[in-house]
Amino acid sequence: MTLTEQVVRNIIKKLLKGDDYRIEVVSLINSEFLQFAIEFFKKIVDTKLRNQDITIDWYKKEFLDPSLSSEDIAINAGLNKKTIHNMYNSATKSIVIDASNQHYDYLYNEIKNLVENDPDIDLILTIKLKGVSVDLNINESLIVINTLAVKRAALRGGLWSTAGKRVEKPLMQTLCKLYDVPNENYYLKVNDNTIQDADFTREVDFYLTQGNDQYKCEVKLMGIGNPESADAVIARDSRVFVADKLSETNKRQLDSLRVEWVELRSENGFKRFEKVLDHLDIPHGDLPEKFDQKLEEIFNEIFG
Repeated sequence: MTLTEQVVRNIIKKLLKGDDYRIEVVSLINSEFLQFAIEFFKKIVDTKLRNQDITIDWYKKEFLDPSLSSEDIAINAGLNKKTIHNMYNSATKSIVIDASNQHYDYLYNEIKNLVENDPDIDLILTIKLKGVSVDLNINESLIVINTLAVKRAALRGGLWSTAGKRVEKPLMQTLCKLYDVPNENYYLKVNDNTIQDADFTREVDFYLTQGNDQYKCEVKLMGIGNPESADAVIARDSRVFVADKLSETNKRQLDSLRVEWVELRSENGFKRFEKVLDHLDIPHGDLPEKFDQKLEEIFNEIFG
């Protein structure tokens, strides 16, 4: 199990208990950032041992290598694809490569001028791996620090905006398994292809089904009172809407659209899902008496 999977488990537990999940999203950002940082440091150590100096030419060769993904190239240059798209109104790989190289040259020169104009500033970053220690001088250290800062900012923006999608599939699976919904009464879709299981990090569409009827489900982790919630449901043609918090206006909007809804952070919380199943004629059982034990069994089944 990865740290990311553990955080998703914790998010689902908090949602089912009606607690605030946001600290878990922060933990998710931290875990993914630390995983990136460790891998990044490993690459630095490996290259430092193979090269006398981490020069601008080496960094551009290794970290701005055109064979890397455009996302990695941009981050390594101290940018992100969204910024590049805003600057050039496009983020094709060729544009990302050109913009990244230009920005990196500018960044390197800025760091060089900073160090030359203030010789009293000194910084040595020491990285140890498997008993081997390498030192980065101030120029190298600032390049590394800048890359880490950009990566964390990119993770923070991306994960807050996609938290619902990352949790949607395992949360809906958990709800179905808690109520013993038969496997044939729910399924997942990735790019319009029906599947029974998928990597939980992939964005999927979740459906409840009864006979020829298919009911698209959507999970939205949002603050209370979002007036766009009903519009989002209409745009995605969702039939079941599961949310962290819903205002009374949200509920009236959804009721008027005949959309079944579940407000997780409310008095009955996820238990309203049973009412949804009844309304859609989805076969199911009762909630297990040993809830926590059943939840762990479900998590072990979902996450492996």
